[in-house]
Amino acid sequence: MPKKKETPEGDIFQLLLETSEKREKSKREQLLESLKVKEFFKEGSVSINARTCQGLECELCIKACPTNALFWRDGKVGIIKDLCVYCGACVLCCIVDDCIKVTRKRPDGTVESFSKPWEVVLLFNNINSQRRHSRVESLFPDAEAYLKRFHLT
Repeated sequence: MPKKKETPEGDIFQLLLETSEKREKSKREQLLESLKVKEFFKEGSVSINARTCQGLECELCIKACPTNALFWRDGKVGIIKDLCVYCGACVLCCIVDDCIKVTRKRPDGTVESFSKPWEVVLLFNNINSQRRHSRVESLFPDAEAYLKRFHLT
């Protein structure tokens, strides 16, 4: 009688996990593609503190969400996590600090977390500052390039 090929248990579970993750990723890509939204952050989380949320009175986060990931559910704001791109629009417009918390991971591995509108503004300012700095550096790698460009030498 031939012996059955032994497979370590971890391998089958790893295979199932990878298959499930691929399915979820494919579903997310299809949903975002149908909305014509580019995914900026592949990993992240968003949570809403139901005790501090004033959503019934304002609905600002629901209106601000570019992918319609936030909606009303049982008198509370619900989240469709497959639609969330972790942009921070909901936090930026929320009238209550620490009500909505977004954590996201950039492609370079940097993890950002924010739950107050001023934190989002500060983050965007830092990102734009880095972009401006990189652009100036690419145009003028040193002082001599700057002086030469504007005929100051």
